[in-house]
Amino acid sequence: MASGRRGSPARRRRVGVKGRGFLFLYLPDFAYHVPGTPEEVVALLARSPGARVIAGGTDLLVKMKQGLVAPPALVSLKRLDGLKRIAPEPGGLFIGARVTLNELINSDLIRGKYASIAGAAAQMANNQVRHTGTLGGNLANAVPSADLPPILIALGARAVVLGPDGERRFPLEELFTGPGRTRLAEGEILTGVTVPEQETTGSTYLKFGLRRSGALAVVGVAVAVTMEGPVVRQARIVLGAVAPVPMRARAAEETVRGREFDRSLAEEAGVAAAAESRPISDIRGSAEYRRDLVRVFTRRALERAVRDGHV
Repeated sequence: MASGRRGSPARRRRVGVKGRGFLFLYLPDFAYHVPGTPEEVVALLARSPGARVIAGGTDLLVKMKQGLVAPPALVSLKRLDGLKRIAPEPGGLFIGARVTLNELINSDLIRGKYASIAGAAAQMANNQVRHTGTLGGNLANAVPSADLPPILIALGARAVVLGPDGERRFPLEELFTGPGRTRLAEGEILTGVTVPEQETTGSTYLKFGLRRSGALAVVGVAVAVTMEGPVVRQARIVLGAVAPVPMRARAAEETVRGREFDRSLAEEAGVAAAAESRPISDIRGSAEYRRDLVRVFTRRALERAVRDGHV
C-alpha cells in the first residue's frame, strides 16, 4: 500500500467572477492512499472517517477545487484491476466500478448484448472526460441528472457493494436515497454492477440537454420493453433529472403493459410519466418545461425501443 500527501491549505488561492462562484487553484491538504485490494480499501475507509474513494476523479477533484468538499484522505482504486472487468457471469454481465465511459462505449460485450448502455455513455460529457470518468463515479455520486442510472435500472441492474461485513447485492434503484446520497454505509464501496440476461426485445436512453454535447440532462428517459408481436408484454420506464433520485415511471409502465403499441399509446404513456415526475425549477428549466419534456421524451423513447428491437 502506498500513501502520501498532496497540496497545502496555505497555498490555496481563490479565483473567479463575483456571483459565479470560485475555483481554488490548489487542492486542500489530504492524505493519499493506494491500496492493492478491495479489502484494503474497505479497511482504510473504516478507520479514516470522512475519507473519499477516488477513481477517475472527474467530479470529486472539481468539488475539492471549488471548496465544496475537503476530505482528510483520498483512497485510490487505481491498483484494483479486478474493478476494470467487463465479463460474463452466470445469468448476466458484470461491469466493474473502474470501467471508464469510453470502455463502455467500445466494449464488444456491451455493444453486442447491451447496446443501450453504450448509447447512454456516448451521450455523456466529452471524449476527454469519458476517457477518465468511470461507471462507479457516475453511480456513487448520486447526481439526479446522471445518465447511466436510468438505463441500468431499466435493464434490471443490481449494485455490487463490498464492506466490512462482506459483499452484498441489491437492485440498483435502491442505491440512491437523495441528491448526492446513497445507501453505501461507512467503509463500503461500490465494486460494480451486474446486468441480467435480457428478455427485453428493445431498450434505449434519450436525454435533453441545453447544448449539443457534454450537457447535463435536463430530462433523461430510459425504456426497456418486451414485445409479443404488436403487444407490450413488459415495460420499464425510468426517468432522470426530474426527481431527487432516478425514478421508475410505474403509472406509465402500467399504461402500456398488455396493450397493442401505437403512437397514441406512446403519447398516453408520456402523459402518465409527466404526471408522476417530480421536477424542480432551476437555471436549466422550469418544472413545467421539464414535465413537458418528460412527456415528449417518454413517447420518443418508447417508439425507439419498440422500433429498434435490440437491447
